[in-house]
Amino acid sequence: MRPETAVAIHLEDYAPAPYQIDTVDLDIQLSPRSTDVFARLAVRRHEDTDPGAPLELDGDELELVGLTLDGMPLLENAYSATPSKLTVNAPPEEPFILEIKTRIDPDTNTELMGLYRSSGTYCTQCEAEGFRRITYFLDRPDVLSVYTTRIEARKGDAPILLGNGNPVNAGDLPGTDRHFSVWHDPHPKPSYLFAMVAGDLAHVADTFVTTSGRKVDLKIYVEHGREDRCAWAMDSLKRSMKWDEDVFGCEYDLDVFNIVAVSDFNMGAMENKGLNIFNDKYVLADPETATDQDYANIEAVIAHEYFHNWTGNRITCRDWFQLCLKEGLTVFRDQEFSSDMRSRAVKRIADVRLLKSHQFPEDAGPLAHPVRPRKYTEINNFYTATVYEKGAEVVRMLKTLLGPDGFRKGMDLYLERHDVDATTIEAFLVCFSEATATDLGQFARWYDQAGTPQVEVKSHYDTRAGELTLDISQSIAPLPGQASSEPAVIPLRFGLVGPNGEDMSFDRVTGARLQEDVLILEEQNQSVTFTGLKSRPVVSLLR
Repeated sequence: MRPETAVAIHLEDYAPAPYQIDTVDLDIQLSPRSTDVFARLAVRRHEDTDPGAPLELDGDELELVGLTLDGMPLLENAYSATPSKLTVNAPPEEPFILEIKTRIDPDTNTELMGLYRSSGTYCTQCEAEGFRRITYFLDRPDVLSVYTTRIEARKGDAPILLGNGNPVNAGDLPGTDRHFSVWHDPHPKPSYLFAMVAGDLAHVADTFVTTSGRKVDLKIYVEHGREDRCAWAMDSLKRSMKWDEDVFGCEYDLDVFNIVAVSDFNMGAMENKGLNIFNDKYVLADPETATDQDYANIEAVIAHEYFHNWTGNRITCRDWFQLCLKEGLTVFRDQEFSSDMRSRAVKRIADVRLLKSHQFPEDAGPLAHPVRPRKYTEINNFYTATVYEKGAEVVRMLKTLLGPDGFRKGMDLYLERHDVDATTIEAFLVCFSEATATDLGQFARWYDQAGTPQVEVKSHYDTRAGELTLDISQSIAPLPGQASSEPAVIPLRFGLVGPNGEDMSFDRVTGARLQEDVLILEEQNQSVTFTGLKSRPVVSLLR
């Protein structure tokens, strides 16, 4: 059972996992009330872990049925097990194989985390800490493993068996009414990206050819009778794949990409590697009843989960404090995709309206927290407008600060350097700093300070000298229990509009860094002067 008293987890207490699990072989034998999970873990001790240090694996309401180490059953004094933890007291110093058999009850899993069964369909949700409800594991995002999954079920109950990665085998079990499928994901991933689905589902199929010429089989699985409502989602997926290649150089890396859309999925959508799972409201569209906004929402959510394939899956978070590293960045990417597919101005207005109606009140109230919080007691409370929407705005500011070319150079370096890595905000910013020779130390405050900056601008024009002076201040209203905020780096896009309605030229600017049409604010109070103006301009700010 879950502990009654929540314990606060702090960012500064992070320490690497003492053990690494290199490969995970799962054999899941599905049954509604009694599913057996056989997990074969290839475990090794990290070099800096003390020899003989216990191996502690997370669990949640698990029943341990069997346990062996290198093929030999463990004696009772060699381990201890509760529904929430499995401890191997003195593991070998050399790499070893730990085999664990657990038994779970998908039908009564009303938390809808881990493996559950609803309306006859087996489904998983493992972000953030659901995998520990399937088997004992180092259930943390910095433990990256290669997964092979065998799924077995009665053919009448679950004619469709889906897992992460590429299908490698399937067949019937002679003399029984059961069948199986085997899936292999060659890309190391954290346990929160594990997924499987089993049930009686229909599907629509298509293909996509990547920029290097590989053919990817695409399928969207839905409840029977809903196949004719998947066309827009499939079209959105193919456009997302092409856009990510063109704009970010990100090519899809598996032979198949599957989407499952069911009505009983309690999350909006989940980016599991190669097997995205959606609530079907974000997939199905009937032209007779769906609104334009329904189509836009489907397009955006399909794109968001697909874009996670690189920003979230291939590169994931070292710890959950870095959640904005995948979510804020991927929200920015799906916003850019929608802007390119539709009207950029209309999309920007919609995003700002959402920010002002949801994130600004959060940033000004008792639940205010930084884009990267520094402590939590319940990880599921991290999924906020600040982490997602404000996180996306910080990435957008970074692009404004560095320019499109500088931003792309930084992204290219990030994707190359941290591929198959669990990393941090600091490492992300280092890539942009190195790629553009820009000091981003002060910019990093955006990730550590709560609150919405208030920018005030007062202007004065000297007719005789032809000079315009802007007195600019920035401040954040003090929040209860939080230290006063330091000045942030604010890239302020502007124009000086002349009598003819066009932007005026000026000789020079003093008091702030200028990058084309962007003023870089870095102080709490700055006085910025433009010289060589022939008449008083109208100041156009926050373009």
